[in-house]
Amino acid sequence: MGFGLIVVGDEILSGRRQDKHFSKVVELLGARGLQLDWAEFAGDDPPRLTATLQRSFAGKDIVFSCGGIGATPDDHTRQCAAAALGLPLVLHPEGRRNIEERIRETAREAGREPDFDAPDNLQRLKMAEFPQGAELIPNPYNRIAGFTVGDHHFVPGFPVMAWPMIEWVLETRYAHLFHAEAHEERSLLVFEAAEAALTPLMEALQRDYPGVRVFSLPSVGDAQTRRHIELGVKGEPAQVTAAFAAMRSELERRGAEIGPV
Repeated sequence: MGFGLIVVGDEILSGRRQDKHFSKVVELLGARGLQLDWAEFAGDDPPRLTATLQRSFAGKDIVFSCGGIGATPDDHTRQCAAAALGLPLVLHPEGRRNIEERIRETAREAGREPDFDAPDNLQRLKMAEFPQGAELIPNPYNRIAGFTVGDHHFVPGFPVMAWPMIEWVLETRYAHLFHAEAHEERSLLVFEAAEAALTPLMEALQRDYPGVRVFSLPSVGDAQTRRHIELGVKGEPAQVTAAFAAMRSELERRGAEIGPV
């Protein structure tokens, strides 16, 4: 079981809006000793989004989906989630009560009685239509809930709403996973080296230390920095310590020029 993220919206793919969810979800997971395993961006095309969700539901990962759960014509995530699961959309009773309370409050602030049958208010109620059997994710910003089906959690695209909702899901449903596997990462810089020359060392480290993953991040250099590769290991702390020491020792034996990150 891993963690995945789906960010929905044509505005992201067209560049009209810059995604902010990816880095925040990485931060929220990392603060709990967890990490993001994959991420996808999807537009507002219903067949493509349905296919994406069908594939995601077929897996075993914990998935957060941000965006597209409103009630305007370009919001399709609720409908696509239901189609991907082969379930009907139904009006969630508690979700309806939350929206009606919001309508009531807005009317009172304007000094009038709420008209629940007004077309715009009937449209708002569509935001409480979820796949049959879905559970609510409370929205502390305006009480218009997101929803959960299994280990898939759907929240709005607005960061002010989405991020506390994702935190609530993590704290409520997955606290038993926090720091379940301690994670550490250590790296150094290797100057003027070719990745191909370092590949045998990387392969040997992964073979000898199965609790770690080796990574390399090359830089071609510029006027301020020399060409280098950030070479490192990450994973279970004890094995990371041993693997890093072995890596450094082998680089020194080769006479490689190394330095701190």
